[in-house]
Amino acid sequence: MLICALSLYPVRRFAVKLGLMDLPGGHSSHTQVTPLGGGIGIWLGIVGTFAAGTFAVALARGSDSIQAKLPPGVVPYLEGVWIRAGEFWCLLACATVLFVLGICDDRRGVNVAIRLGVEFAVSAFVVYGLGFGLTAFIGVPWLTNLLSVVWIVAVINSFNMLDNMDALSGGIAAIIAGSMAAVMLSTPDPGTARPQLFVAALLLVVCGSLLGFLWHNRPPAKIFMGDGGSYLVGFLVAVAMLMATFAGGGDQPRPHAVLAPLCAMAVPMYDMATVLWIRIREGRSLVKGDHSHFSHRLVGLGLSRGRAVATIYLVTGTCGLAAVLLTHVSLLQAIAVLGIVACMLLLVVILESTQWRKNDA
Repeated sequence: MLICALSLYPVRRFAVKLGLMDLPGGHSSHTQVTPLGGGIGIWLGIVGTFAAGTFAVALARGSDSIQAKLPPGVVPYLEGVWIRAGEFWCLLACATVLFVLGICDDRRGVNVAIRLGVEFAVSAFVVYGLGFGLTAFIGVPWLTNLLSVVWIVAVINSFNMLDNMDALSGGIAAIIAGSMAAVMLSTPDPGTARPQLFVAALLLVVCGSLLGFLWHNRPPAKIFMGDGGSYLVGFLVAVAMLMATFAGGGDQPRPHAVLAPLCAMAVPMYDMATVLWIRIREGRSLVKGDHSHFSHRLVGLGLSRGRAVATIYLVTGTCGLAAVLLTHVSLLQAIAVLGIVACMLLLVVILESTQWRKNDA
C-alpha cells in the first residue's frame, strides 16, 4: 500500500512526459485531463513487496539467528515458499507482460485482435505451462484447461470494463481480493491441513496495492488505473483463484465450494455480460466504450456517481461474504447462499428494467 501510494506522486507529476494522459470526450465522462498511470504504482506495489519478501526469505532460510527471531509459525513455511519462488516469479513475469500491454494501450492504443491474442497467449502459458487450472470436479482435462484460459481472459476484461468511474474498479478489485484472501485463510489445503497462505499472500498484496492506488483515485480522481492496472489486477485475481483449493480438508466434501470465485466475481461478470448484451441488442461494436455499464445505469436511475459506486461496493461486499460462507457450509446451506446472491442480482435487474423501459419508450 505504501509503495503504491508514494510511487504514484511522481507518476502523476510526469504523466505528460510518459504520454499517459486521458483526455475528456468520447465515451469518457470526466471533464478534466487526468493521468492514466495508476497501473504503474499498482505494479510497483506488488512487485516491490514480493521482491522484498523473496529477499527476506532467502536470508532467513540460511540463517539460524534470523529464524530464532521469527514467530515459530512462520519458520516451517520458509522452505516451501523458496521452492515455489521461481514458479511465482514466472507468474509475476506474465503479469508484467500484460501490464506492459496495458501501458501501450493507454499510450497509443492497441488493436483489439492483438490485445486479445496476447491475453489468450499469456493465459494459455499459465494454464498449460505453469499448470494452474480449474478442477471443478469435472475430470476432463482438456475442458477444464480451456475453461481456465477463458476464465482468465474474462476476468481481465471484466475489470477493464469496470474502470469507468472514480474508485470503482480499484475498490471492487480490493473487495474481491480481500474476501478471497479470507477464504484462503479459512480454507485449509487438503494435502497439508494448513491455511493457504501462499495464495492469501498474493491476494492481500494485490489488495494492499489497490488501497494505495485508491488514495489517489478517490473522487475527484487525481489518476486513473488505466488498462495497465486493470489488466494486471484482473490477471492476478483470476490466477489466484485458479491456484486455490476450495473444497477444504474436512471429512465432508464440499464440491459446491468451487463456485466461490464466481460468487465473488458476480458483479464484474454481471457488468460485462449486461454491457455486451446491450451492445449486441443495439447493434453497436462490442469493443467500443460507451455509457451502458452497471454504474452508468445506476446513475440513470437517479443516483449520484458517488452513491452508484457505494451501491456497487455493497453488492460486491455481499457477494464476497457469500463466497466466504460457501466454503464452510453443507450443500443445502450452499443452495440458500447462492439463492441469496441470485435474488440480489435479480433485484438489481428489476430495478434497472425501469430505466430500460424508459429508454425504449
